Amino acid sequence: MSPPRPLPLDPIEEAHRQWVGHGWGDVADGMAAVTSLVRAQQIVMARVDEALKPTGLTFSRYELLMLLSFSKTGALPMAKASARLQVHPTSVTNTVDRLEAAELVVRVPHPSDRRATLIEITDAGRELVARATEDLNARVFALPGLPPDRVQLLLQLLSEFRHAAGDFDTEGVAPVWSAQEN
Repeated sequence: MSPPRPLPLDPIEEAHRQWVGHGWGDVADGMAAVTSLVRAQQIVMARVDEALKPTGLTFSRYELLMLLSFSKTGALPMAKASARLQVHPTSVTNTVDRLEAAELVVRVPHPSDRRATLIEITDAGRELVARATEDLNARVFALPGLPPDRVQLLLQLLSEFRHAAGDFDTEGVAPVWSAQEN
């Protein structure tokens, strides 16, 4: 698939101009910021989807497999997976259904809580997520689209945005990337 041809102008910059022209100048920067974030997410997800295509994984399935592969035992309660992925429990259930059908995870009873179910990654799940990670690292994460110093700035800005939105609370703990040298 060939990349789309660039437009002759920045449509978000044009929308900003129109916002100002229609008397909404006081919110034009906010509109442009939000629209730019949404467009950037679309661009990144297209790259991620393309890298994951050979594995048959969606990004949500990949994220859950990686979460399980990072856990000490390869298993987590459904509720904990939902919280860590910051998605509704129904979304985790749907993702687990699909991964279980593909024999990449299994549901097992929680050893000490009869009400809880653990999601456990299978050997096939570990192998697939390792391959997918190699592809994502090489094709997406190694080349995020900005030079390293700008990636650091972007990480800091997005962290500030997410923190202000209540996404997490670090209370005095600096993010790992703020301590790295640029």
